[in-house]
Order: sequence, then structure tokens, then C-alpha cells
Amino acid sequence: MKNLTTIICASVLLLSSCKTEFKHLEQVDGKRIAVDSSIEEDSEITEFIAPYKQHLNETLDSPLSYNPSFLSKRDGDLNTAIGNLMADALMEQVNPIFRKNTGNSIDMVLLNHGGIRAEIPVGNVSTRTAYQIMPFENEVVIAELKGEKMLEMLDYLSKAKTAHPVSGIKIIVDGSYMIKNATIKQQQISRDSTYFVATSDYLVGGGDNMKFFADPVSIHSSEYKIRNVMIDYFRKTDTIRSVIDDRYIRQ
Repeated sequence: MKNLTTIICASVLLLSSCKTEFKHLEQVDGKRIAVDSSIEEDSEITEFIAPYKQHLNETLDSPLSYNPSFLSKRDGDLNTAIGNLMADALMEQVNPIFRKNTGNSIDMVLLNHGGIRAEIPVGNVSTRTAYQIMPFENEVVIAELKGEKMLEMLDYLSKAKTAHPVSGIKIIVDGSYMIKNATIKQQQISRDSTYFVATSDYLVGGGDNMKFFADPVSIHSSEYKIRNVMIDYFRKTDTIRSVIDDRYIRQ
């Protein structure tokens, strides 16, 4: 007991004597280091990652489909072959999932012209192609919109005068891009109805100033990235046959 008391007293004295002085951080200095060709390559690291890099490249470049004609988002007025490809692929891939989960069907697809980040040259189409077209992590969501919001969407498209990719809707505008007619499933858009619009989480959040997506009746996540939609579509499509058509035109 005497030894224990001695140990406790010694510990208290030791702790009381160990006073740490803390200083306030007054300044943080930093400098910009460019990550470019001026940095010397580490041969050991290069050798270590070489087999992984080779495997990754083989996976990314393995042919999934074939594209017989050059596709660019600049090849049309209000609809382009590459935009139609993306919108139709989304409709085809996501609609069965949405129908199974909710019992409802997607009425139309709307994406943004600026979201198409690459062209598709003639030749084999691969996973890398999908990453080049859609390098972002955008996910497909389905927004249920009232008829009045759909009319706001048409007004937006009329003012934008841009080939935003669509599917499931047919829009005709005049020479000044004013809406002449717009139908979904061959029916005029009604203020008294609601519509399921498949799009990206970026646009639902107000991207590209698409404010008509605000306050939807409902919102459904597909947990399906647009890039993965493209990859799965390429896998099951032997040859891409996307063309400019009459889904969104001026007359």
C-alpha cells in the first residue's frame, strides 16, 4: 500500500510538471506546384503501375459497337444524330427499370446540348467513347411535371434555339423558333396532366437555367449514370444507326 501511494504521488508530480504551451497559428504559407512535364518520372512507380495501366486500357478500348458515320453535336439545327442517340438510349435503357419500379412509363427525355462533350468518329465504339462523351458523374432522374411546367419547358426550348437532346416528344417551331406544335404520344400537352420526364440530376438541380424542373410533383432516382446507360446501350447494339430526324424541327 505504501508503494502504491508513492507511485500515485510521483505520477501527480510528474503530470503537474509537464505543462505544454500552445501557440496560435498565425499564418499558412503555400505555393503552386504545376503538375506537368517538368516533373521527372519515377521509374519504379511507372514500372509498378504498367500492368494495371495496360489492363485498364484494354478494358476501355475493347470494341462494344460500331459507328458507320461521324457524329457531332454541331451537325444539326434543333436535333443532332449524337443527341438523338443519347436521348433514345436513355429512354430504351431506363424506361423498363422505371416501369418495373413504379408501374409508370417515361413520357419523354430531355438532356442538355452542352453535356455532350465529344464527337463519335467512324469506327469501333468502346467504353472509352462513353467516358469521352459523358465524363461527368451525372445520374438519370425522372421528374414528374405538371402540364404548366411542361409548357414552361417548351418556352425555354423556344428561347434557347439549341439542339437539346429529346426523345418521346415531337416539337415543331416556326422560322423564329416559336412553338407551333408539341405532342407526346401523338397527344397535345395538357395543363391538366402530369408527365414523367427523364433527365439528369444536374438539370433537375437547375443546371443550364432549366428552372421549370423546380418543384416537381415527384422525383425518382434511377441510380443509373448516363455514362453507364451509354455503355450498356453500346454493348447490345451491333451498329449505331442514329440520324437527324423530325423530332424537333423548324417549319
